Amino acid sequence: MAIKINPLADRVVIEPAAAEEKTAGGIIIPDTAKEKPQRGTVVAVGPGKKDEPTTVKVGDAVLYGKYSGTEISVEGKDYLIMRESDLYAIV
Repeated sequence: MAIKINPLADRVVIEPAAAEEKTAGGIIIPDTAKEKPQRGTVVAVGPGKKDEPTTVKVGDAVLYGKYSGTEISVEGKDYLIMRESDLYAIV
């Protein structure tokens, strides 16, 4: 999937995973109580800094902090843009 964003330096663009609709027990979660997802898929990666190339690549599933990144909307879809250092792990 190609988006029309080219992040600079060590920035990455993440497509957040959908928020959970149900609990493990089958209880439906209303929109007001849904937690912000903390995982997503990398859709664009910057070239990295001079001495620090980026380690994630497009398509990687990643974990990030609850309040990390800046929310952006491109062609009606919501994404997060953040520094690679704000990512916790590749899953």
